[in-house]
Amino acid sequence: MSAKPAQPDITLLLDMDGVIRDASLSPALAGESVQGWLGQAWTDVAGDDGGDKVRRMVEDARTSGISAFRQVNQRFPSGAELPIEFTTMLLGDRTGLLAVGKNLQAVTELHARLIAAQQTIERDYWRLREMETRYRLVFDAATEAVMIVSAHDLRIVEANRAAVQALSGVDRDNEDVTGREILNEVAQLDRDAVREMLARVRDRGKALSILVHIGRDARPWMLRGSLVSSEQGQVFLLQFSPVATTSRDDERAEPTVLKTLIDRVPDGFVALDAGGVIRHANQAFLDLVQIGSKGSAIGESLGRWLNQPGADLAALMSHLQRYKTVRLFQTSIRGELGSETDVEISAVDGDDHNYLGVLIRNVSRRLGGGESDALRSALGPISKQLGRSSLRKLVKNTVGIVERHYVKEALELTKGNRTATAELLGLSRQSLYAKLARYGLDDKGAVSQNAED
Repeated sequence: MSAKPAQPDITLLLDMDGVIRDASLSPALAGESVQGWLGQAWTDVAGDDGGDKVRRMVEDARTSGISAFRQVNQRFPSGAELPIEFTTMLLGDRTGLLAVGKNLQAVTELHARLIAAQQTIERDYWRLREMETRYRLVFDAATEAVMIVSAHDLRIVEANRAAVQALSGVDRDNEDVTGREILNEVAQLDRDAVREMLARVRDRGKALSILVHIGRDARPWMLRGSLVSSEQGQVFLLQFSPVATTSRDDERAEPTVLKTLIDRVPDGFVALDAGGVIRHANQAFLDLVQIGSKGSAIGESLGRWLNQPGADLAALMSHLQRYKTVRLFQTSIRGELGSETDVEISAVDGDDHNYLGVLIRNVSRRLGGGESDALRSALGPISKQLGRSSLRKLVKNTVGIVERHYVKEALELTKGNRTATAELLGLSRQSLYAKLARYGLDDKGAVSQNAED
């Protein structure tokens, strides 16, 4: 059976000038009336942007007998506007023109649905990418060792950093373990137990945890697994939790080692309770306050030796309570034998342990104890320039003289040790070298290279 030819949705009979003489619609457009078009030029009823297209189709049909297909947003008397694809042809004996059109509304709707579907697919794709990124971040950042192992050949498909460290050691955490067989990474005595556990996971989806020893140092880990479906097929998700093996001797030794290190710190250190009472002090602090034994300091308030006992300690405790840390709190320490030492205090709140750690640094060696005669002598000529030089030049010259004086004095205090001089002045070694060259002090007060380093 031959297929019926497609029936046009709209047919217009035109005269040679493009005026509509007759119009008919297909049943699909039976709800529209086009009687009002009769006697009007087609260009006048073709919509706002269709006049030029209609004019070209009429001209093409008159010239060559038939026009190309053009889409026109045809406006109907009811006010409806539909996308119609027209072609125009010349009738025999040049008695007129015939324009036939096909309604493209269904095609337009399908196109809109296609675009919407493509946008939905794209959104789903980016949502999937976002989920993959989150999975990757969680997988890599997890502190627990996690591996993905193929259920087919038991080879490692993927492992996070903690798992690589468990297999290869902390110093080789960038080693690629992909492709290794997991059983070869397990101690020989534990391999049968791992095979049985993986068999139970394959049958039941999960199994109870077991103790295994893995890696080069055969450290003990608790292993648990589950079965997961992926694009590569079924895989085992294996999670390893370390088993604590720290002995009591090690636990007892650790505080002793820390205490020894604190006692050897060259700056004063005290541990205070919430009331500012000393609970521990190192030897450097005892030297600052000129006390011979720790027993004489334990139980005493730190404020006893501060320059302003009540105000300084209250300010220090207030800063700690508010900010949890204090840096470079300046005050002075009064020793039991009458000495007074300028110090800088850094402290930290111990939070839940109810202790405060206080580090006290002797800064009396730093410069700033008043103008020396040499400095006053060097500044003398500056005052004579008053009225002869601008204020900016006077200040610049004064700064240079003062800076040179203190650099030279620091060199003398440290006996030419460049590293100690830079620390004393709060400069980097490179900055110190630049100032030595600027003020011609390169060879003054210098000692051997060993003294510099």
